[in-house]
Amino acid sequence: MSYRVAVRALCEFTAKEGDLDLRFTPAPTAQEGIAGHQTVVSRRGDGYVSELALAGSYPGLLVTGRADGYDPAQNLLEEIKTHRGDVSRIPDNHRSLHWAQAKVYGWLLCAELSLEEIDLAVVYFNVVSQKETPYRETFKADDLRRFFALQCDRFIAWARQETEHRGERDACLQELRFPHASFRAGQRQLAKAVFRAARDGDTIMAQATTGIGKTLGTLFPQLKAFPEQQLDRLFFLTAKTPGRQLALEALSTLRSQQDNMPLRVLEHTAREKACEHPDKACHGDSCPLAEGFYDRLPAARLAAVNARWLDQANVRRIALEHSICPYYLSQELCRWSDVVVGDYNYYFDMTALLYGLTVLNDWRVTLLVDEAHNLIDRARGMYTAELDQQVFNVLRRSAPKALKSSLDRVARHWNALHRDQVDDYQIYPTIADLFIASLQKAVSAITDHLTEQPTGNDAALLRFYFDAMLFCRLAEAYGPHSLFDITRHEGLGGQRTLSTLCLRNMVPAPFLKQRFTSAHSTTLFSATLSPAQYYADLLGLPEQSRWLEVESPFKPAQLRVAVIRNLSTRYQHRTASLQPIADLIAQQFAQQPGNYLAFFSSYAYLQQALERFQQSYPAIPVWAQSRSMNEGERSAFLARFTEHGQGIGFAVLGGAFGEGIDLPGSRLIGAFIATLGLPQINPVNEEMKERMQTMFADQGGNGYDYAYLYPGLQKVVQAAGRVIRTTQDNGVVYLLDDRFGQRSVRALLPTWWEVGSELV
Repeated sequence: MSYRVAVRALCEFTAKEGDLDLRFTPAPTAQEGIAGHQTVVSRRGDGYVSELALAGSYPGLLVTGRADGYDPAQNLLEEIKTHRGDVSRIPDNHRSLHWAQAKVYGWLLCAELSLEEIDLAVVYFNVVSQKETPYRETFKADDLRRFFALQCDRFIAWARQETEHRGERDACLQELRFPHASFRAGQRQLAKAVFRAARDGDTIMAQATTGIGKTLGTLFPQLKAFPEQQLDRLFFLTAKTPGRQLALEALSTLRSQQDNMPLRVLEHTAREKACEHPDKACHGDSCPLAEGFYDRLPAARLAAVNARWLDQANVRRIALEHSICPYYLSQELCRWSDVVVGDYNYYFDMTALLYGLTVLNDWRVTLLVDEAHNLIDRARGMYTAELDQQVFNVLRRSAPKALKSSLDRVARHWNALHRDQVDDYQIYPTIADLFIASLQKAVSAITDHLTEQPTGNDAALLRFYFDAMLFCRLAEAYGPHSLFDITRHEGLGGQRTLSTLCLRNMVPAPFLKQRFTSAHSTTLFSATLSPAQYYADLLGLPEQSRWLEVESPFKPAQLRVAVIRNLSTRYQHRTASLQPIADLIAQQFAQQPGNYLAFFSSYAYLQQALERFQQSYPAIPVWAQSRSMNEGERSAFLARFTEHGQGIGFAVLGGAFGEGIDLPGSRLIGAFIATLGLPQINPVNEEMKERMQTMFADQGGNGYDYAYLYPGLQKVVQAAGRVIRTTQDNGVVYLLDDRFGQRSVRALLPTWWEVGSELV
């Protein structure tokens, strides 16, 4: 069986050498690159063949690709590379890689046409000046054959290893068994549904309460599906670090069935967490781990794939043993790992690494999206852009003179945007074309400047450059899924009115739809994925996506849920609610002393309730969440919930303690939720309500429910889920608002709850 490899991938593996160099030098965009290739091709004669498909064999290897162009009249094969700035600034190791690709294509064509020699050219095309700079040489076919054989020899051992690894991995996964004597309640149901989705190439949303072992119950069936479905990769995508750790623990449990199990598992972490020298720049002249990176990468890569278990600590150990950067070693290992555990953004954001590799290599991947209810807000952030005029004005004063006119033009159009704005905050129906045009010209001017002067630039200039590029890119995709708003504010030192511009994403579906389509199958799971249509609409899931409510392992008798039906926590009633809430908490505490959490809709409401409670019941211990708590303060808050502790923790619904914390047994025996969690009524949410009413009415969607009710109840159910964590736990949840008694609200609460009503 031959291992199939693209020419580009082959040469990147065998011909990359020298330093890792991430000094920012503007490169043509994808659109500019395509246009540049088209321009060069359009200048050639009638007989010129572009995008010439070529393929060739080497024992155990099939090499394929598309050469940029071939002129039969001149017997000339061209490799076209677009660039900006002085062509002499293209690094030597980049040129070597370009020539390697040209030579491999040259041999493939010689073999196909039985040529004895051929002319090869690497043509550098400047997308700004539209100038071509060709480098042309004549090569004997035998010399190209030997070069091709050398690259294949360098790769073939790796290809054979990968082929053997794939066979061993799939054979092992066929024999994989569930690591425990039995499934938990609901866990088998979940595992069967996930396996069927992987088998049939479906998308499934699984709502499953905490306690059934969702992580293991999704990983096990996905891995079992690998051999039959010929899957290449599994991406386990998480919103937060605890989810990543749970995935690694579950994978470790599965791997423990066999010594040195042939399954490569990679934990891919953020650059800032993996960087060994945050005070140094990412290039060989600054960082010792970037110097000679590609020369030492092969040995490090081999050591890593042989290690197979590649959590953050192991990747760091291997990288430092070979004196290379841990983060960029991890990036390379994303190409060769069977399972990658990482944050949502590595697959879903605009420049996502894992999604890019999937498309480039035509992988069959399966996705597990952990705590998927978080993906809506996270994706909104990925596709939102903001520009601050105060930051921009500081930049203008220090920017190079060559940029003055373009930045001044942006400033004039920016001032015109909010000149007649009456309110501090206003949503606009469209984006001003003149402003976007001026911003695009400024981006082009900065690009040219950075091309000519790649070093010594102010960090503020680069930040604005990236922010402006994102703003322009999202402006091109502007539609009903986004809104454009302007917030006016006073500048420092009494400066005249300035503004912040925001392109705010409300519905991520147009951006995420292709991400789901590119995956063979996807499983999204969470304790709160109801109603299904809401998540399908906002995330852009395939039309035939399935929804599953997994049987709960908990019995209704374990959790007493009470709606306080004669209490309102609406804004206008909050002052009147303080004493009844304090009395109810104290009454429950007297009946059953222990640890409780009390959730409120805002810090202001929390503080009022805390003060009233302390005044009325000073003997009961309390502790409270505060704004901007650091990691140590959050740990201290949770440390109060000891097995034999007693007291009330006051927290904000939807904050750090509303989900993702685990306080089993007597560490937490109850919760009071003094809010429906509805987002604040403000212009953004009101506009979101109107837009969603228009966008989703045909599917039965309701704008108010989509903008307010569903997000609010999601937070309530997540908070209540902190109380019962295992099948041995017992507890109580008080829902402190009469609206919890409404039929539409009750329908969104977990079906295993038996909800009663009480009075205060």
